[in-house]
Parts: sequence; C-alpha cells; structure tokens
Amino acid sequence: MSAALAALTGFRGASKAIDKYVFLRQLQQQDAASFYRLLMTNSMEIMPYVYTPTVGEACQTYHTLPIATQGVYITADDAGSVGAALRHRSPAHVTAGDLKVAVVTDGERILGLGDLGAGGMGIAEGKILLYTVCAGVAPTQCLPVCLDVGTNNKELLDDPGYKGLRRERLRGAAYDALVDEFMAEMRSWQPRCLVQFEDFGNTNAFRILEKYRRVQPCFNDDIQGTACVALAGLLSGLRATGQDLTEQRVLFLGAGEAGVGIGELIAMALEKKGLSHADAMQRCYFMDSKGLVCKSRQDLQPHKVAFAHDVPFQADLVSAIRAIRPTILVGVSTLASAFTEEVVKLMAELNPRPIIMPLSNPTSKAECTFEQAVSWTDGKVVFASGSPFPPLQHGGRTLYPAQANNAYVFPALGHAAVLAGAAEVSDDVFLAAAESLSTMTTAAELEEGKLFPDFNSIQHVSAEITAQVAGLMEAAGQGAKPPGVTDWRQYVADEFYRPTDEEPPRAKL
Repeated sequence: MSAALAALTGFRGASKAIDKYVFLRQLQQQDAASFYRLLMTNSMEIMPYVYTPTVGEACQTYHTLPIATQGVYITADDAGSVGAALRHRSPAHVTAGDLKVAVVTDGERILGLGDLGAGGMGIAEGKILLYTVCAGVAPTQCLPVCLDVGTNNKELLDDPGYKGLRRERLRGAAYDALVDEFMAEMRSWQPRCLVQFEDFGNTNAFRILEKYRRVQPCFNDDIQGTACVALAGLLSGLRATGQDLTEQRVLFLGAGEAGVGIGELIAMALEKKGLSHADAMQRCYFMDSKGLVCKSRQDLQPHKVAFAHDVPFQADLVSAIRAIRPTILVGVSTLASAFTEEVVKLMAELNPRPIIMPLSNPTSKAECTFEQAVSWTDGKVVFASGSPFPPLQHGGRTLYPAQANNAYVFPALGHAAVLAGAAEVSDDVFLAAAESLSTMTTAAELEEGKLFPDFNSIQHVSAEITAQVAGLMEAAGQGAKPPGVTDWRQYVADEFYRPTDEEPPRAKL
C-alpha cells in the first residue's frame, strides 16, 4: 500500500471528528508530503477536519491534544524583543524575505466560541493550511502566529493543563504597543509578507485593521473575507431568484465584525450600481443583543453607528422582520436556533424565495439548519450557511446546502497581493472577487442550491480569482507584474505549489 493510500485509510478509520483532526496533525508532523498530497487531492472530504467545524473543538482542547505546534507564539512578555522572538521561534528554513503569508490571532474571539487564549493557535494553523490547499502557496512560505496576551476565560486560567500565559488579557497602550512592534518587525523581516488578522475581538479588530491596512499588505478575514464570500453567495442567490441587488433589503442578526463587514461590502456593491452611499447603507439593517440598531439608540458602539437608521426601534427579530420586510436574512450572531420556525416561515410569507444565510460557526452556533430552512419554507428557501450541512431530499429531488466558506476567497486574495507586490489590499478587490465567484455556478447547479462551485474544484477557482485580482491590482496601480511575467494566469499556475513524489489516491468513499 502506498503512503498516500495508507494515510487516507488511516484518516477514514478514525471514528470521531477530533480523532481525524489529531491523525491529520500527526501526519503533517511526520510526513508532510503525504499530508499535503492527501489534503490537496481530497479537499472536500478532509477540509472539515482541519478547519471548520472541527477546528473549533481543537482550539477548545488545544493544550490537551497530542500534537506539535506548527506556529510561533509571541507573548506579552516578549515586548521589546518581538523581532528576536519571531526569528528564533520560526522554523529553521525561514529566512528574511521568505514568507508570503502570516495568519495572526490573539485568540480572543475564536469562531463563535469566544476567548480561547493561547488555544487560538489552532485557528491560525488551520487557516494557514488553506493558503496551500486552495491557492497553492508553498507551506514553507506560510507562518501561523498567536499573540498570547493572556485570557479572560476563567476556565482556562483555572485549568492546570493550560499552557498559555496565566493572566488576564493585556489591554490598552501595552496591547497596542505589542501589536505595533509585531507589525513593524514583520515589515522589516518579511517586507512582502501578507498579514491576515484572524479572530480578534470587536474592541480591537476594526481599529487594528484601520491602523495597518494602508501601512503594509494586510486584511481581516472575519471582517473582509466573510463579507466577500457572503456577498458572493448573495449575488449567486439573486441569480437563482431572478432579482437584482438594488431590489433587496437585508436584515442581519448580529452586529459584530462579520455582519458590519458584509453590510459595508453590500453597500459598496450597491454604490457601484448607481445608488448613493446613504441610500446603499439604508438597505442594510442590524439587530444586536439589545434590539434593532437605530438612530434613537444612545448605546451603540462606533462600528454600528453608520447603520443606525431613522426607523422605529424593534425589540425582537420577529418584530423587526414585520417592520422592515427584508428579502434577505443573515445570521452572524452565534445564537444557535435563533432563526425559529416563526422567523423562517415569516420570511417565506413575505418573499416568494427568501434568501436565508445562517453564517455563524461552528455548526453548534448556527442560527438554523438546512433541514429546518427547507422544511419551514416548503423548499422555497435560497440557503447558505457558515458550517457544512448534508444534502437532503425534498419534493422528489436532492437539494444541496451552500456553504459560504471563506476559503473560496481569502487564500486567493492574499496570494494575489503577494504575487503583485501590493502595498495594500483595498476594498475594491474584495468586491471584484465576490462578483467573480458569484458567476462560477451554472443555472442547473443554482436550482439544486449550489450557490458556490464544488469545493473539490477549489484550486481551479482560487487560481482564477488570484489571476483576476492580481490583474485588478495592476490596473489600479496597486501592484505590478514581476520582471519577465507577461500573463497573470500563467504566472499563478507556475507559482502554484504541488506536492512531489507519488500520486495521491482518489479512493472511492
């Protein structure tokens, strides 16, 4: 039996999801070539066990798992010597200028699970894999980083097995100084490296992004990547309903990073269609934990103010739906089962084909399931979720749930920025990527519920988006072709990492 077939057999032999995760992580450590062959050839089957939803459980139990950490920890105690810590703790093969991508988290808001402290390393390690699997960035040019600044999770602080800093989270000027030192050292040590911010808390995510987005190539996947794939799903869904974006009203349950990022990108898409900025923003409404975000409220966080419209306050979701009459309902709340039967049936009552998107991760936090959405709308729903759900039979046909997986966009966008030598990653490229992805499914696929391409084609999808975005960056004066390069598609193909040696198996399930 070949090493690759043995690896696939071993993976399938593990019964629990977390056991599959551990098997894959140990394979990565012991036989990296077989690991990447397996992952890149069986992406759709294996991805849920190295990333969402399994990575959530992995982060929660990170310090108890029999795995070797692949990334670099920078702790609050490294203040003043972050550069030395980065260089010393990075893998031996990494030298100045080698890296293409670093995924960095501070572990404060891991998926919908909250503050997991140093266990957040698991999310950085999971995300960085997708740059290789999807966009073909060589694993030796990728670095996961966790800024361990403590945790406010009492269970972790009381756990004798917890290996992170055993203190409350660093805040204020000291926190900002540590992040600033890290970003400055990345500019100095790896000047062409893209930095992806991952799962920072709301209090830091927006302001960190705004501070550095025009200083060096970086983006926040929770804000911008989620927005991009959600808009792509929405545009694809409108192809299924035969409607135009300008006809829509979008109601969000949840007003954090993800929701606001999606709202801003939708508004940008509407402006491109001719609406004024004010009119475009008026098409998006938000519910937070206290009710409808509206002008009369005096308790709004800064990132919500732009979406505080002059409408009557509504205390609950059903009342808000009745008042606003949305055509699209988006869940970014991490409130499991928040889209009740009453909510979903009301959306179907108001719309011939309601678009319902429970985007919260992991699966345990989803606002509703695919089965519920189909059943409660009698199959009329256009559905996309953040976590995977199985297909089902309804009305004599098979319907497939679309998963709005950020992996469709962020690896391609990040790689494009690196290949083009972009100084920044502008909002324009996220809009362009969303528009491109939304056209990659056929009419027949849309009828089955497939708003996104088959994930087994992710490498082709990513290569196409990478080339398109790199070309857009060049046309906008934000990047350029390297010397000797004449065609972006060919260059992307030439730079695409492929594991060497034996051919991996595509064994039947």
